[in-house]
Amino acid sequence: MLNQINQIKNELDEAEKLKVEAKNFLSNYENKIDKSKKEVQTIVNIAKQNSEKIILDKTKKFHQLMENKKKITSQKINMMKENALRDIKNTSVKISIEAVKYLVKNSIDKSKLEKFYATSLEQSKVLLKNIKV
Repeated sequence: MLNQINQIKNELDEAEKLKVEAKNFLSNYENKIDKSKKEVQTIVNIAKQNSEKIILDKTKKFHQLMENKKKITSQKINMMKENALRDIKNTSVKISIEAVKYLVKNSIDKSKLEKFYATSLEQSKVLLKNIKV
């Protein structure tokens, strides 16, 4: 019976050791789980901050791109306006020249034409003399 008591005592001691060991393991794993949860939360927070920065950066770049496209489009429109005005002016000049040619050809006699030519020639000479090179 003493033997049985000693055996039960040993088994109880062994069970107590296993219980303490199990508590230690449990405590270690709970600490590791808590640490992992904190690390996960830190990683999630950093990812949120990074994604917000990326979104802000992409939004800023998008607005800059749209502003540049707006400027380029405005410049193209202004250039097209200038070209259209130049074309209208050139066409007006051509029409005026043709009209003058027609009028000169059909309404001025030879003596008036020679007088007009001489006057124009004199005016051109005076203007050319006044131009400084």
